[in-house]
Amino acid sequence: QIQLVESGGGSVQAGGSLRVSCAASGYSYRTYCLAWFRQAPGKEREAVATIDSDGRTSYDESVKGRFTISTDNNKNTLDLQMNSLKPEDTAVYYCAADTYVRWCLLRQYTNWGQGTQVTVSS
Repeated sequence: QIQLVESGGGSVQAGGSLRVSCAASGYSYRTYCLAWFRQAPGKEREAVATIDSDGRTSYDESVKGRFTISTDNNKNTLDLQMNSLKPEDTAVYYCAADTYVRWCLLRQYTNWGQGTQVTVSS
C-alpha cells in the first residue's frame, strides 16, 4: 500500500521561501507521475507541479519560475521548493502519486498524502 507523508509547511512573509517534502513508501511503479496539488479555503484542489519517471516536469502557470519540483530517488522523497511566495499561494499542499500517463498535470491521482499547510502573509 502506498503511503505519502508531507512535511515542511509553515508560515512565511510574502517574497520568502519554503520547501515542502513528501516521503513515499510502498509503491513499485516502474513508470510514474508524482505531483504537488494545493487547495485554498473555498477553492477546488488544483495541480501545481508534476514530475514523471523520466524526470520531465510540468508547472501550473501561476507558479512557473517560482516553484521547482524534484525527487530524491535514494531517499524516496518528492520535494517542492517554493520561492518568491505570494499570499495567493496560501493553501494546504498535498503530494500525489500514480502510474504514468503522458500528461501528468492532467492525471486523476488515486494516492494522496494528508497535506501540509503553507501560509503566506502580506
